[in-house]
Amino acid sequence: MDKEQYLSVYRHSLAHILAKAVIELYGPQVQYAIGPQIADGLYYDFALPVNVTQEQFPAIEEKMREIIKRREPWTRKEVSKQEAMALFAGQKYKLELIRDLPEDEVITVYTTGDDFIDLCRGPHVDNSQELMSAAFEIHALSGAYWRGDEKNDMLQRIYVWAFPTRDELKAHKAMIQEAMERDHKKLGPQQELFMLDPSAPGMPYWLPRGWKMYNALLSFWRGIHEAHGYQEISGPVLSKKELWVTSGHWDHYMDGMFLVPGETIDSVETMALKPMNCPNTIKVFMNKGRSYRELPFRINQVDVIHRKEKSGELNGLFRVQEFHQDDAHIFVTEEQIFDEIKDIMSIATEIYQTFGLSYSAELSTRPDDYMGDIEVWNQAEADLKAILLDVYGEGNFEINEGDGAFYGPKIDLQMKDALGRQWQMGTIQLDFQLPLNFDMKYVAPDGTQKRPVMIHRAIFGSFERFIGILIENYKGAFPFWLSPVQVGIVPIRVENNDYARTVADRLTAAGIRIEVDYADKNMNEKIKTYKKYKDPYILVLGAKEAETGTVSLNIRGSKEQVHGMPLDEFVNLCLRLNREHSLELAAQ
Repeated sequence: MDKEQYLSVYRHSLAHILAKAVIELYGPQVQYAIGPQIADGLYYDFALPVNVTQEQFPAIEEKMREIIKRREPWTRKEVSKQEAMALFAGQKYKLELIRDLPEDEVITVYTTGDDFIDLCRGPHVDNSQELMSAAFEIHALSGAYWRGDEKNDMLQRIYVWAFPTRDELKAHKAMIQEAMERDHKKLGPQQELFMLDPSAPGMPYWLPRGWKMYNALLSFWRGIHEAHGYQEISGPVLSKKELWVTSGHWDHYMDGMFLVPGETIDSVETMALKPMNCPNTIKVFMNKGRSYRELPFRINQVDVIHRKEKSGELNGLFRVQEFHQDDAHIFVTEEQIFDEIKDIMSIATEIYQTFGLSYSAELSTRPDDYMGDIEVWNQAEADLKAILLDVYGEGNFEINEGDGAFYGPKIDLQMKDALGRQWQMGTIQLDFQLPLNFDMKYVAPDGTQKRPVMIHRAIFGSFERFIGILIENYKGAFPFWLSPVQVGIVPIRVENNDYARTVADRLTAAGIRIEVDYADKNMNEKIKTYKKYKDPYILVLGAKEAETGTVSLNIRGSKEQVHGMPLDEFVNLCLRLNREHSLELAAQ
C-alpha cells in the first residue's frame, strides 16, 4: 500500500471514529450524513440536538481516543438495498442515499465494535488499534447544506486534521498559521487595498492604494502585450440577448449571467451583462473586411465582466462576481496556430517569472455539452497536444478529460505560490466554433473567403484573483515596482515640510508613487503607519537632510537606517528598481 492509499484508509477510518464519538456524546438522536477524507484530513456532517462549539472540541477528541484505545474490530458486510434500509432505519440522510441506489446495487457497510455501523465502500482498518498512533486535531466547524443544495437541511460539519505522525501534523499547523498570516482577505483591508461590502456581494471596491497597484500591474501587462503585437480595445458591458444566442452563451452559460429582462425573458430586448469578452472582439474583427495580411489579429481587453456565483462560493478576490479579466483573443489561419500558441506561452513564462512563480500545463478536452463537429474537436485537441509535446515533451503535462470550454479544447496553466498551493491561472483555448457561429471571414492570398481560427487566452485569469494571490505570495510586502506606495515621506517636524515637498515633487516627476505625512504629530507615529502598509522605503527628513540635499531612509525588512544618501542617488535607485521589475529591494 503506497502512502496515498494508506492516508485514504487512515483518514476515512478516523471519520467513522469521529461519527461514533459524536453519537456516544450526544445520544442516539444524532443524524449522521457523510464523512469523506479530504486533502489534510476529514470531515463529517451531522444533524445534532445541540450546536457544537469550539469549546467542545477537546471532549470530542478525547472520546475519539477512548474509542481507538478499545481496540475494536471492524467488520465489512455486503447487504441488499432492503437490508440496508432496515439497518439505517431512523437515519434520514443514510436512507436517502440508499433510496437513490439502483435496486441491484451491492451495498457495503462497516461495523466498528458492536454498536456503530456506517454505509461505506471502504476499505478501512481491521481494528481500531491500527489508529493508536493517529495524529489528529479537530480544527473547525461550519454549516453545510445536505448534498450542497441550499434547499436542503443545514447540517453541522466538523473538520479534523489527520496525519500519520505528530511531526507531520505540527508542520501542517505551522503552514496553516502561515497561510492565515498571508490571508489576502485580512491583509487587503489592513493595507487599504480593497474592501468588500454586502451591498455588492462579490464585487470588490478598489481603494486608492489598491488601485495604484492595480494600475502598476496593468501597465506592466500592457507593455508586454504591446511588445508582442497586441492592440487593446474596450467594448460594451451590456448586450442584447441575440448576441449571446449567436455566441452560444445563452444555451450554455445563461445560469452564470446577470440578465436585464425585456417584457419577457425570451424577448430579443432582454440584455445581459457580459460574462466573457469574446463577442466584443469578434464584432471588432468584423467591423470591416479583413485580409490574411492582418493575421494574426491580436486584440487584448481588460473590461469589467460579471459572472453570477452562489453566495457560498464567493471568496475574497479569489471568487468574485465582478472582475477585470486580462483577456486576449487572436484570429489566425490554421497554419499560424502552432507559432501563435508558442508565443502565448512565452508571454506566460515572462509574466510568471517576473513574480518568481513556476507553472505547469494541462490539456482540457471535449466536455459533454460541446458545440460543433466532433472531427473539428478531434483536430483541435490533436493540435494542442502537438504543441505541448513540442514545448514540454512526452509525460511533462497533464490531460484533463472533459474539462474543455463548450466551444473548444484548452490548455490550462497551473501555478504554484509561496505556500506550494496550486492555482489554475492562465488559459489558452482553441476555438473553431465561434468564427462559424458569427460567419467570420478574411480574404486569403488567392482572393477566396476563408474562416479564421480564434484563440481565447488569459494569463492572470483575472486581475482580482491574481492580485489576491500576489498579496498572499508576498505577504503584503510587494516588490518595489508593484508596491501601491513606493516611498513614504516623513518630515520630522512641520518646519521640515518644505523640504519634504521638494523631495515629493522630485520623486513624483520621476514617476515614483509617494505619500507624505505633513501632519503635526510624532515622527515615530508616522513611520509606524508606513511600516504597517509595508512601503518599501520610508524617508525621514529633517534640517540636516534639507541642508545637505540628502535623504535618510528606512528599508523594509532592515533594522538599520541609511543616512545622508544624496537625493539624486535615491531617485536613480527608484528608477532602476522600476525599470528592472526587481524582485528584491536593493539595500544600500
